[in-house]
Amino acid sequence: MTNPVYLALDLPRIEAAKDLAGKVKAHIGGIKLGLEFFCAHGHHGVHELAQTGLPIFLDLKLHDIPNTVAGAMQAIHVLEPAIVTIHAGGGRAMMEDAKAAAGERTKVVAVTMLTSLDERDLERTGVSGSAHDQVMRLADLAHSAGLDGIVCSGHEVGAVRKAWKDGFFVVPGLRPAGGPVGDQKRVVTPRQARDDGASVLVIGRPISRAEDPVAAARAIEATL
Repeated sequence: MTNPVYLALDLPRIEAAKDLAGKVKAHIGGIKLGLEFFCAHGHHGVHELAQTGLPIFLDLKLHDIPNTVAGAMQAIHVLEPAIVTIHAGGGRAMMEDAKAAAGERTKVVAVTMLTSLDERDLERTGVSGSAHDQVMRLADLAHSAGLDGIVCSGHEVGAVRKAWKDGFFVVPGLRPAGGPVGDQKRVVTPRQARDDGASVLVIGRPISRAEDPVAAARAIEATL
């Protein structure tokens, strides 16, 4: 992959999203569409953004019983996404069925631990141990289920890469050096994540909410 940056586009209006994607497409490698965008615009919205010619990452974080998740994966075949997310917490059977139902050219990756969570949040949900331990447990489960890779923070990607050498690793929650952290709790810079083994770098607000999105995207690209 020449440019690992996927721009997170969760703008409420399709035209605004297409306009932004068109402006920065020379400085990114793909587009990530999450629940907010998909719930508002569905298949039509995905088709509209696909007209940019950039790969589409559907960040749907599917999490349900195996049969339901497999059905959802089959329902998005027509969209031909490059990447789709499911939750590792759904268990091995769910992950196996999701991968079996996905298109041949779609990478299925499991979300391990949201970057908006920290160890205190884990404890409150009944999960003991460190964030690192939780991510490593779920990464091992996703690997054994035959998935392509996982989603994890930049804090864990290096260790996961060592254990899963041919895995595909998506790192969100990235912020340029000195940038505002916002609602993220475990952040690193795009360059650090890339150096530690990230396959895809998900970047949203540092580009989409920048005064000059093109300049912001170009500056991030230059650090890689």
